[in-house]
Amino acid sequence: MKNSETPQGYLFSKRYSYYVFILLFLLYMFDYIDRMVITSMWPSIGAALKITHMQEGMLVSAVYWAIVLLTFPISLLVDRWSRTKTIGIMAIMWSIATALCALTGNYIQLFLARALIGIGEAGYAPGGSAMISGLFPMEKRSRMMGIWNASIPLGTAIGHLLGGVIAVHLGWKHAFGIVAAPGLVIALLFLFLKDYKTVDLAIVDKTKQQKVRMKRKDMVREFITRPSVIYTYFGMACVVFVTTALITWLSTLFQNVQGMPMDKAGGKASVVMVLALVGAPLGGYLTSFWEKYRPEARLLFPAISTLCTAIILFIALKMHPGALQYILLLCMGVLIMCFIAGAASVTQDVIHPGMRAISYSIAVIVQNLLGSAMAPMLIGLIYDKTNIQTALSILPFILIVGSVLFFIGSRYYLKDLEKVAKIKLEAAV
Repeated sequence: MKNSETPQGYLFSKRYSYYVFILLFLLYMFDYIDRMVITSMWPSIGAALKITHMQEGMLVSAVYWAIVLLTFPISLLVDRWSRTKTIGIMAIMWSIATALCALTGNYIQLFLARALIGIGEAGYAPGGSAMISGLFPMEKRSRMMGIWNASIPLGTAIGHLLGGVIAVHLGWKHAFGIVAAPGLVIALLFLFLKDYKTVDLAIVDKTKQQKVRMKRKDMVREFITRPSVIYTYFGMACVVFVTTALITWLSTLFQNVQGMPMDKAGGKASVVMVLALVGAPLGGYLTSFWEKYRPEARLLFPAISTLCTAIILFIALKMHPGALQYILLLCMGVLIMCFIAGAASVTQDVIHPGMRAISYSIAVIVQNLLGSAMAPMLIGLIYDKTNIQTALSILPFILIVGSVLFFIGSRYYLKDLEKVAKIKLEAAV
């Protein structure tokens, strides 16, 4: 199809759009399986490599440091070349890197292999976000973003579960080789998918009343004049700090406090995290419904859901271990990802259509630098000096900061939306 969007607002046919979306969902799921399979295997890895809890956390952080370094340049490639081909190449790289973890013989080798996973994953979230923004009409964006991001907790939970089970029965190295293969198959399919045409970086010069090519200062201005997206970036970082900390250390809490074996603790933690599979699309649907009446709901809803998550997590961590505590943690597992649909949509809504991957890459840099990369290491450091309960007790307060940032951003959203260039995407030949 050479023309712009179909009458229904889809870039390609509705059926093809959902086919691509399913592949995007599956690839994001395997992204997180590969990334997080390590987190329920700490006792085996720690004993084999003789490392501290902080060093264990750094094996998770290594992925995010690599993402921070490379997500921006790769996102430039996504926006200016091809979303589908870039995604396929990246996924092939991270799948191979995951398999290499099975061949490592010491801590340095494993650390470098984990960093290589991050190099492969660096541009996937920006590329996938740009694809979804192009495939679906704007009114469906929050909903589809919510469903797509549900792959994160699903992949995380599967990684948790598989890591613990495989480590107990086959050894921890086998887990890396087993989870690497499926993502590689889906990655190859992306090399043959349709894409949309690269969008010209043009804006309307109000003095000349004509389109002119954006200069570097115009690109910078596109972001610094949009307060809503800046507050969103940092609000996302707060929530991601907490989710990464829980992904990394929740199974350890169950092992240390309740004396659970590694595979059972990993399974119990994975159930908490997999409930975000409900929370992410639920947040998308509720945000889509509310924004019919209040468009700024794309940030108001994340503010409310994040605050509620903080309250429930605070109560759960203060309680004596038992059934009620676990029920509260399960509720927290649903709520904690409700923010993502609205927040991710804002990173696409208020920025020039030719810079959507770049916008999400900035979100990735901020949330990984301040959230994902820092959380495992910082919690591990506090854990080394105190205990795991004390280390995790800082998390509700970080969520409160995130809630405030989302609320402030909502005050600017509508004004920022009016500044965006209105450009229709076209399918590539």
